Amino acid sequence: MLGYSIVIPFLVFLVNRFGGNEFVYGLLGSIYPAFQFFGAPLLGKWSDTAGRRKILLISQIGTFVAWIIFLAALILPISNVFEFDTRTTGAFTVTLPLILLFVARALDGITGGNVSVANAYLSDITPEDRRKQNFGKMAMSTSLGFILGPMLAGLLGATQYQEMLPVLLAILISGICILLIYFMLPESKATPVDPTIRESTVKQAFAVEQKECYKMKNCEDTSLPSVFSIPNVPYMLVIYFLTFFGFSFFYASFPMHALKVLEWTSLELGIFFSYMSGLMILVQGPVLTRLSKKYSDASLILFGSLLLAASFALMSKGQDLSIYLAAFLFASGNGLMWPSYLAVLSKLGGDKQQGSVQGTANSAGSLASILGLILGGYFYGLVGSNIFLGAAVVMLIIFIASIRMKKVVTPT
Repeated sequence: MLGYSIVIPFLVFLVNRFGGNEFVYGLLGSIYPAFQFFGAPLLGKWSDTAGRRKILLISQIGTFVAWIIFLAALILPISNVFEFDTRTTGAFTVTLPLILLFVARALDGITGGNVSVANAYLSDITPEDRRKQNFGKMAMSTSLGFILGPMLAGLLGATQYQEMLPVLLAILISGICILLIYFMLPESKATPVDPTIRESTVKQAFAVEQKECYKMKNCEDTSLPSVFSIPNVPYMLVIYFLTFFGFSFFYASFPMHALKVLEWTSLELGIFFSYMSGLMILVQGPVLTRLSKKYSDASLILFGSLLLAASFALMSKGQDLSIYLAAFLFASGNGLMWPSYLAVLSKLGGDKQQGSVQGTANSAGSLASILGLILGGYFYGLVGSNIFLGAAVVMLIIFIASIRMKKVVTPT
């Protein structure tokens, strides 16, 4: 997450410099989840059979190569390929560096199922009574990455080397991750796969066909229809989809809003995201630990979704002061809702289908991000900051849908 979040404060400035507009920025943001949509279930399924550690290593190598391509985009001269101007997309220019940014994000996305695999790994090693706390710590580590990443990007990007130093740091971080996984991370399953299994097909990989299960020890069917047949999983996937859809409106629109309306620099944008992530760490750590002893996961999800709706509604009207107040509500709502949701989801896959459930959920989130980022960028060009009201409506829908959550889980 540290490497991933480094790009956030200056990506919108790069798109603008390389010839893009709001629509292109939203489209670029959607490339990562678009390719992750296909990569996540494949990697999640393979992690159930080949082992979590191996898949985490492969995905991190893909990220490393993607950052090398991203660096090349900064070095190459800005040469125009063609210009585009329609009433729907607006006017923009496609340049060679802009194309490389799309290639880099696509490669990182196809190997970007490491989040779902990491969640499955955590579920493997977590006892039942520590599930919510450990997923809260996982969310804290994500938020910590989002604190340091934008802050470093803003500070390093303010030098004469601009975006070059943050990208070099991202390459270094990705390389360190590869070494940590290879030398220090043990496999979470002692015998993840029967070594006599040699058959593999494309249909099996994408869970279209599943026939090898009978060859594995104590194996359950991990195909896509099997995942959807697990009680409450389809309902939870709808919540997952809506959450990412609403968040994507924000992530597609806010950097462009900061550039054009608030007139922030990359340093100011980095400080904002660091502030918001710092609050999320506080909420996901001591606050969530204390509240989880008194309230059920369902109650925390309901309250968190209301805070998120209020955050987006306030964001649509505000300037600097109210924007930071909205960020406080966003961090509080996200910090309470998301770890609680992941704790509920992690209980539904059992020991054998955890990777498949997490991978399918990740794909649902990726599909929502594809739609949300494209629509968020497009509609921001049409309605400006009112796009945040759309995100608020989505969160209210999640609140209503989550009322049923009390039937899925019992109070803890």
